[in-house]
Amino acid sequence: MDAEGWYSATPEAIAAAQAARAAPAGLVLDAFAGVGGNSIQFAARGCYVVAVEMDPRKVELARHNARIYGVEDMIEFVVGDFFHLAPYLKADLVFLSPPWGGPSYNQTPVYTLDMLKPKDGHAIFQAAQKIAPNIIMFLPRNVDISQVEELSWLSSPPLDFESEESYVQHRFKGITAYFGDVAR
Repeated sequence: MDAEGWYSATPEAIAAAQAARAAPAGLVLDAFAGVGGNSIQFAARGCYVVAVEMDPRKVELARHNARIYGVEDMIEFVVGDFFHLAPYLKADLVFLSPPWGGPSYNQTPVYTLDMLKPKDGHAIFQAAQKIAPNIIMFLPRNVDISQVEELSWLSSPPLDFESEESYVQHRFKGITAYFGDVAR
């Protein structure tokens, strides 16, 4: 882990619950892979994962972590910009946990989708929709959930939607939004 990885990685229990929604043997694109926590959990569930990350150092850390978990053969690591690669990608599911803006994200009472990085949440979601029929987004606990739900009915055709609060040891960590067949 690097310093950013400590605060930006999805807690393992949450990543495992998110990955449990993916179909085994499916192809998952982790669009902002970071140090690989979510990619590892999807691979542990039998999915083949394409993990995209701009920072080559984080990709090295993610490879190392995948080796520790014994799933390195189930993950293809790509150093690159998700938005440049997106037009050429197809998958069964896209996992999105884009940068929230660092630890200061929780200092705003309501986190809006336009605060996501490197582009707003609508642009990120639209790029993901062109890749896969199913999308999972992990978002800050203070996200405007009505904006997130709006993504589902702005889709053509509208997507099934479900959101859940994600906790670790009774501490509210974030909102997981499920779109498509992964919504229950």
